Amino acid sequence: MARRRPRWYFSFRSPYSWMAYRDLMSHHRDVAERIDWLPFWEPDEEAGRHLEQAGISLPYVAMSREKHLYILQDVRRLARDRGLEMVWPVDRRPRWEVSHLAYLVADELGHGPEFIEAVYRARWEEGQDISDPAVIAYIAERLGLDPVRLSTAHQDPAVREHGLGALNSLSRDGVFGVPFFIDGYEKFWGVDRLPGFVASVRSRTA
Repeated sequence: MARRRPRWYFSFRSPYSWMAYRDLMSHHRDVAERIDWLPFWEPDEEAGRHLEQAGISLPYVAMSREKHLYILQDVRRLARDRGLEMVWPVDRRPRWEVSHLAYLVADELGHGPEFIEAVYRARWEEGQDISDPAVIAYIAERLGLDPVRLSTAHQDPAVREHGLGALNSLSRDGVFGVPFFIDGYEKFWGVDRLPGFVASVRSRTA
């Protein structure tokens, strides 16, 4: 059996995933170009029903108040250490399919990395609501992509079916949080584990 390519699971929701992206692109671009980029998001009610019917369970649990308060402090510290200016977005009605399914379309069109960069910037540096289809349409237009197609991807049955396949992939890989990196049998969870993942990938391609 052929060895699967190294891969990392990211989420637009996670500030840790945003920082891992910035670290990856700033310091390890050679590795970024040799791995698969796979999205992780909490499914909406419709997708959840389909996953349950297929016998697929995702290891997602609600966050406690104590953990939430810790993350607020921790993320500020990590961003400051990296010299990153960030803002906390206000998600009034988060619908993570809007941005993550749009990514799947952008990736099929060969613009996945550019879309990821633009969405991360919109959410974590500009404080925009990426659950708003109008925000996704604006990002798509700036990238020269079809704004209608990307901003309505979450309503497209074919794209939603693709999304279920993506969620099934993270279930098979045992992904329980982001950022999550996999190289062969080696798994690395968290932004602080990125150097270990990078070293693992580079050791096989030196």
